[in-house]
This record gives sequence, structure tokens and C-alpha cells, in this order.
Amino acid sequence: MKLLPLISIIDDDASIRAAIGNLLQSLGYFVHTFESAEEFLQSDHMEATACVVADVNMPAMSGVELLVHLRSRDQRVPFIFITAFPDERIRARAFSAGALGFLTKPFDRGHLVACLEQALRPGDGTADP
Repeated sequence: MKLLPLISIIDDDASIRAAIGNLLQSLGYFVHTFESAEEFLQSDHMEATACVVADVNMPAMSGVELLVHLRSRDQRVPFIFITAFPDERIRARAFSAGALGFLTKPFDRGHLVACLEQALRPGDGTADP
């Protein structure tokens, strides 16, 4: 039996978590949602996560700070960022840290799915800006 990939969604906005979670579940993915980077780091699901979809701007620890933190611990889970406040410096920092996607809210669901499919391909996990 094939196990479905676990996608972790991290966003402080409950409606965004629900919308992305519902979309990905409808496509057959196993989804866990988290309100903050800290909640994700304390969870039992971190090691099993196949891809993270995270908001850039969150209280306490941003999505990019989370990615940098995980990379410093040699954890290579793919990251796709979403943001309502696009900033080229933050986008560049996200990609230099190894992000696979950087989507501006509202984003096209097809673009999210394409980024996710790229992230889950064997051998991927980082992308060029």
C-alpha cells in the first residue's frame, strides 16, 4: 500500500490554512495544519513531512526564518512560501535558503499544485530563483 505524502501547512490565518488544506486533501494528500512555526517545530509531524507550505509573515518566527532554522539542522524538507506582502528581498532570501516556490496571495491553485508536484519529485527539494 502506497502512503500518501504528508504536507504541512503553516499559516497564522485560519481561513488560509483551511482553504489550502481542503484543496490538497481533495487532491489526495495527507495534510496537517499549524498556526505557527513554533507549533510545527514542536509537533510529532515534522520528521514525516514531505513538503511545507508556509506563510512568509507570521508572528514570532517567519516562514523564511523557519526554513533557515531547519537548513541549519540539515533538514532538507522542501518549502513553498505564500505571502500577501511580496517583497523582492524576502523572495531572494527564501530562494537562497532553498525554497521551491514563492506565491503571492491570492495565488492560482494550479501554480501551487505545480510547485508541490516539483517538490515531491525524487531528488528535488531546492530550486533556483
